Amino acid sequence: MSEEMITHTQTPAAPNSTEEEIDAVRVQCRKCFLEEIDPAAYERDIKRLLLLMEPSEKASEQKYQARLSVCRACEYLNQATCDACGCYVELRAAKQDGRCPYHRWQG
Repeated sequence: MSEEMITHTQTPAAPNSTEEEIDAVRVQCRKCFLEEIDPAAYERDIKRLLLLMEPSEKASEQKYQARLSVCRACEYLNQATCDACGCYVELRAAKQDGRCPYHRWQG
């Protein structure tokens, strides 16, 4: 199976897990988002920032999900980041005026 075909299938660690247990659950997954790879990091680094965004700055949920679908299929998605620009795709896709560096979607 090619690296691009790997998908995240493991169950997240329990909330009171040790660091060793959490590390055992983390997966190297080229075509996954941070929420799937490391739920704790997603909560700490992404979700917190999404909650701080003004509603007028956010894309609609439908647009957000459509953008993430495009990103998931993109060859530049690499473990939750865009290899073209280095951003977390979950943040870039959430911005109303966000743009794909390769013009696959835009605000």
